[in-house]
Amino acid sequence: MLLFADALKESFLQFFTQTKPLEWAGVITGILCVWLAAKNNILSWPIAIISVIIYTIIFFEAKLYADMGLQVYFFFMNLYGWYFWSNNKNLEEAKSPVLSITKKEILLSILAVIAFTYILGNLLHYNTDASFPFIDSFCTACSLVAQVFLARKVMENWLIWIFVDIIYVGVYFSKELYPTALMYALYVYIAAVGYTDWRKIYRTQHD
Repeated sequence: MLLFADALKESFLQFFTQTKPLEWAGVITGILCVWLAAKNNILSWPIAIISVIIYTIIFFEAKLYADMGLQVYFFFMNLYGWYFWSNNKNLEEAKSPVLSITKKEILLSILAVIAFTYILGNLLHYNTDASFPFIDSFCTACSLVAQVFLARKVMENWLIWIFVDIIYVGVYFSKELYPTALMYALYVYIAAVGYTDWRKIYRTQHD
């Protein structure tokens, strides 16, 4: 018990004294953009662009190369999401309507995650010094799918984020990225709120 208490104390000490300002900036912008997305606010997208630029640098330094590459993808998807939401903001339906996932989308998503995890995981495992190549690749694959659904306003995107963010919490704690790990723990809560709110919107649209 004492060993655990000492380890916990050391973790909090590192959290407050050794975290770089760049990571704090990533945490603040990351939390803000996800919260705004959950609240259906278009300002989520420009703030998200700032966040992914910051985390591209952070993940490169942590040797989480799949996550680093994911930020590049997020950058372009954030531009697309900003464009898509902007073009639909004047529609009466709902600032662009909330959708529900189809059976075809579920099947394609599962196949895409399996294929992406296998291919990227092997590439990272055999060709780089990446940490957790297969776990990192799996989380990246799930995030790719979730981001597409978020940009298209498919409400089940939040369920995918809940699942993958729980895994990310463990990964980032193991890499001593403590503020980032706590940010992802908060993401789990925000994603749950997002799903609840979007489901209410979806039901209102179909009443």
